[in-house]
Amino acid sequence: MDFAGSDMSHRPAAGGRVTSAKIVIAGGFGVGKTTLVGSVSEITPLTTEAIMTSAGVGVDDNRQVPGKMTTTVAMDFGRISIDRDLILYLFGTPGQTRFWFMWDELVRGAIGAVVMVDTRRLADCFAAIDFFEHRRLPYLVAINCFDGMQYHNAQDVRDALAISSDVPVVSCDARNRESTKNVLISLVEYVLTMRRTRAVAPA
Repeated sequence: MDFAGSDMSHRPAAGGRVTSAKIVIAGGFGVGKTTLVGSVSEITPLTTEAIMTSAGVGVDDNRQVPGKMTTTVAMDFGRISIDRDLILYLFGTPGQTRFWFMWDELVRGAIGAVVMVDTRRLADCFAAIDFFEHRRLPYLVAINCFDGMQYHNAQDVRDALAISSDVPVVSCDARNRESTKNVLISLVEYVLTMRRTRAVAPA
């Protein structure tokens, strides 16, 4: 897999070439970004969770996640080896609007993004989708199946979000490592397809 354009490739002291790439995990407040990074990371993930305070009153809508007592204030970070020659570095964004000033730095050098969706709060992911589309960064939509249930199918979600037909919409359980790993693989495959398409497109 060739991600040389991401400026994150390196060659180990022995053996073949290993490519590493940066992926951003985005979405609204309480959608499962920290959970996804934690479930799939092969290292102890770095998190910047803080206890929710009065600053979030009237700003962060936790009606659908009433047990949530902490929130990401900077980023989450994890790492996963997809195979022997591809390592993905995962950067989870803060979900609240008051921390969005950090997003430009977090997406710098990323090859693509996962936009996580809670179908009970679809509007929360509009800003992330707009952000990546404006910057022409490939992304896919991952429907997080809370309580193991998917209440809306992929096409319904695609129509509600009004996204292009080529943007993948997949389902996942952010708590399950294999499920989230498959989301990341789907994103990598989509990014590679996009790059090949652009490479053969007429000037």
